[in-house]
Amino acid sequence: MSVEIEKNGDVWTIVNNRPEARNAVDTAQAEALVAAFREFEEGPAKVAVFWGKGGYFCAGWDLKLAASLSDDALREDYFDGLAFPVGHGPSERGPLGPSRMELSKPVIGAIEGPAVAGGMELALWCDIRVMAETAYLGVYCRRWGIPLLDGGSVRLPRIVGQGRALEIALTGRKVEAAECERLGLCERVVPHGEARAEAEALAAEIARFPQEAVRADRRTIIETRGMSVRDGMKVEWANGVDAVRKEGTAGAGRFRDGAGRSGDFRNI
Repeated sequence: MSVEIEKNGDVWTIVNNRPEARNAVDTAQAEALVAAFREFEEGPAKVAVFWGKGGYFCAGWDLKLAASLSDDALREDYFDGLAFPVGHGPSERGPLGPSRMELSKPVIGAIEGPAVAGGMELALWCDIRVMAETAYLGVYCRRWGIPLLDGGSVRLPRIVGQGRALEIALTGRKVEAAECERLGLCERVVPHGEARAEAEALAAEIARFPQEAVRADRRTIIETRGMSVRDGMKVEWANGVDAVRKEGTAGAGRFRDGAGRSGDFRNI
């Protein structure tokens, strides 16, 4: 199968498995990735890891597919099918698959090898990125006249700022893991071959906490970007107060009864 879900309790790993194309994404692959992440969103798992098999995270949009769209009719049918409906929310699938999905649960990108062009956009879609020291990002589609269409030109400047985003996007240069960590494009750098294990360990750490609060804080951090402090705090309250009602008072009771003293995270 081109996309696999490896289910390990609360943590599911979504495997991008098209190594013959360096895990580049064609239409079938995009649809399979959307289906996998929809299953995760609707299922019992708490955190997902997104990993590419064979030493490649994702080489981007399948350029053989792109080349086939030189036919006018095929090209218009393809892009019309991906258009954002006027007056509605975004269509669920972008050219690279899940880039338009707005999940309620965390996704951690485990990046080995290249995450370039659209593959970089998929990496930026993840909430947290763990990169092997030999992994890299880059807008490699710059060479072929293909712009970013899966959120890259929106998410990149929000992470690194406008000037740096312009420099990375317009030059299309290689951005290696150490620089990614320095710029905030990834949160952890690990030895070659260890990105998946590190991402899964991080996912398990997140999954063991009470999830109403985890999801409320995640949602608030995402939704309040660009808001004033006052408006942001209104959203924070709306997102968080139900979590306190559902889980927080019970958690405080566990602390009262002796759990978690002196910052101990083990017995919670």
